Amino acid sequence: MKKRAVDFLYILVGAFIFALAVNLFVIPNELGEGGVTGLTIIAYYLYKWSPGLVNLVLNGFLLIVGYKFLSKSTTIYTIIAVLFNSLFLHLTAGWSISSDEIIVNTIFAGVFIGVGIGLIIRVGGTTAGSAILASIANKYLGWNISYALLFFDLIVVFASYFIIGAEKLMLTIIMLYIGTKVMEFIIEGLNSRKAVTIISNNADQIAKQVNEVMGRGVTVYSGHGYYTKEEKDILYIVISNREVVKLKKIVKAADQSAFIAIHDVRDVFGEGFMKIAN
Repeated sequence: MKKRAVDFLYILVGAFIFALAVNLFVIPNELGEGGVTGLTIIAYYLYKWSPGLVNLVLNGFLLIVGYKFLSKSTTIYTIIAVLFNSLFLHLTAGWSISSDEIIVNTIFAGVFIGVGIGLIIRVGGTTAGSAILASIANKYLGWNISYALLFFDLIVVFASYFIIGAEKLMLTIIMLYIGTKVMEFIIEGLNSRKAVTIISNNADQIAKQVNEVMGRGVTVYSGHGYYTKEEKDILYIVISNREVVKLKKIVKAADQSAFIAIHDVRDVFGEGFMKIAN
């Protein structure tokens, strides 16, 4: 019950911040947006239709059509997000901020959009729109969901060129890029880690140093080279970003010919990292 209340608060705050992005920075500077929000902004520029109302109608229609492509909890959270997004878009419609610096406004629009959507997605919700269309395209066309999201957003963004012009379109793309990066940070937080795979003739020495000096656990796999058929131990280690240099020094000291592959990982749960969430 407590988790539900916290999730609800995240969605509430996220929807409010997203509405501020649209009404304080996007619309006053005649920028565009992707997905359904982009369509609501285009409708506002052309006909002065209420973004809140258009957002509610379009997303409501998409939810009716595509709710079966979302899980039960995601559907509930998405409905809440859409309702509050629409409400806050309407309530903050007359709000303004005194700033004529288009670049500054573009940056802050991206930051607010990223924070708003990031908070909603972080707890398992969506902002409907492109997310539902992407799920439909994934099921029936086999499209990757990330690419499908990008595809539907870009269609709307580039369609806005005929209303906002080339310069504002380029600023919109910058805004969306900033928004994406901020959203990734909000969703992933500070828990990004590196997963390291090491193949070495001195695997035991490296594992011992990692365990004793760095205080990190090491998983050992048995493997062999396809050509030589030589048996070797393969080390798998998860560390923080700042520990990469220390690990490289340990490996170099033990075996300068070692093979190292470093991968980005989003979330790590377990001993020495975060506890598994409920």
